[in-house]
Amino acid sequence: MFPLRDDNPTLGTSVATFAIIGMNIAAWIFVQGLGSEPALSQSICELGAIPGDLLGTLPHGTVVPMGQGMSCVIGGDPNWLTPLTSMFLHGGWFHIIGNLWFLSVFGDNVEDSMGPLRFALFYVLCGLAAVAVQMFASPGSPVPMVGASGAISGVMGAYALLYPRVSVHMLIFLGFFFTRLIVPAWFMLGYWFLLQILGGIPALEGAGGGVAFWAHVGGFAAGALLIPIFRDPQRIAAHRAHVAMLWARERR
Repeated sequence: MFPLRDDNPTLGTSVATFAIIGMNIAAWIFVQGLGSEPALSQSICELGAIPGDLLGTLPHGTVVPMGQGMSCVIGGDPNWLTPLTSMFLHGGWFHIIGNLWFLSVFGDNVEDSMGPLRFALFYVLCGLAAVAVQMFASPGSPVPMVGASGAISGVMGAYALLYPRVSVHMLIFLGFFFTRLIVPAWFMLGYWFLLQILGGIPALEGAGGGVAFWAHVGGFAAGALLIPIFRDPQRIAAHRAHVAMLWARERR
């Protein structure tokens, strides 16, 4: 399932959401060279979060193959800025496009509930929580973690609590065919969260692929736990009044 849009208008321009999208795009262009080598592999090696490096479970000198003849070498003191920098890096075009699309669909309304500055802090905390959960789920992993999906999962966790009944327009893929379906947000986000847990179980047993499922789980849980602290009741009331006014206009 892929979300196309939601039926949830905003109070105004989502400044922080657009700024975060812009920062991710800028990093993709100027740091990662639009996915070209060697900029892509170098950025992932130097600025990605490597659990085994940060937790000291990998010996110095460990070589991590990156493909196309590129590799990361673990050595020296771990860079504790990488859990932050990793949130603004991506591994490919589909990775960044998918992540930023999800953020554009769900981020604006969560920002509506708390304002731009609080949303920016909320986003970063969810991203750090996502990295932490993934690190402790796979403490010996030599694979660099990159991507905004952990922080965006936090946004989705908050959205599920704030707007559970909002309609989300989904694109459903059925083999070579696809169709559109409208479902409540709680169903779409709950189903997505369940898939992340199921996808993360093999990683606990030492298997799994390159998707940081537990980062998604950790980010989603962090967003759900933090939203009662970050939400602004006055902004939520204003959002509800705005939606009610728009619906009243449509019924005339």
